[in-house]
Amino acid sequence: MEILSAEGITKEYRISDNFFQRSNKLIKALDNVSFSIEKGNCIGIVGESGSGKTTLAKIVSGVLLPEKGVVKFRGESIYKKTDFLEYRKNVQMVFQDPYSSLNPRLKIFTVFSDIIKTHITRDHEVIKKIAVDNLKKVGLDEEHLYRYPHQFSGGQRQRLSIARCLLLDPEVIIADEPVSALDVSLAAQILNLLKNLKREGKTIILIAHDLAIVKFICDEVMVLKNGVIQEYGKKEQIFNSPNSEYTKELIESSLVKESYIRGIGADSSVA
Repeated sequence: MEILSAEGITKEYRISDNFFQRSNKLIKALDNVSFSIEKGNCIGIVGESGSGKTTLAKIVSGVLLPEKGVVKFRGESIYKKTDFLEYRKNVQMVFQDPYSSLNPRLKIFTVFSDIIKTHITRDHEVIKKIAVDNLKKVGLDEEHLYRYPHQFSGGQRQRLSIARCLLLDPEVIIADEPVSALDVSLAAQILNLLKNLKREGKTIILIAHDLAIVKFICDEVMVLKNGVIQEYGKKEQIFNSPNSEYTKELIESSLVKESYIRGIGADSSVA
């Protein structure tokens, strides 16, 4: 059953030659991009920096609006929904830089409780239970609720970002390059965590620049270059019979990383 789709998404940005002069030049970050994803599946959106991956993720999550096109959730345009909070509850995003997405002045419990109060309940005991339960899902403990973001490692902050995303029990998780800033062992933990969430029935949109990572976890792959789709289809089709030279180059460049990716599946722990 299709849970989410994007149809004909086009996004433009105005650029200028210098800081003081306004320009009418437009650059297309996305050009007529479409995809759909079924409940419980994972799609990998891949491309080099500047390909439009993160822009597409922000449009799907509702953070940005497109110039053209529509995003649909359960067959209904998200722009026509009377209760957009309900959509934001069901479609959550894990940002690329977890530290910048956490308020450095607030302890984790405060960050989590504000979200739960807005969408679920103001009961302190229920809030605490939800927070602790979701921390345990990502391999952290109750004591971590009372620390500040700077007191965590990079891998722990990424787990916190995923735990925050899970607080509202979303149906769709958008993960924007969740392992790009992590070393091999930490990346393995985060990828295993995402794969376990997929096994539990979560629908995942994974933004990445490395096809080795996408091959490990995704069912379908979309390859973007300069905002235009180069390839889109089942994972096996893309890896076994790529049509574009750009996709072939991405596959070749990812081969050097596959040795550690192959070993990840043997260990599904997040500790």
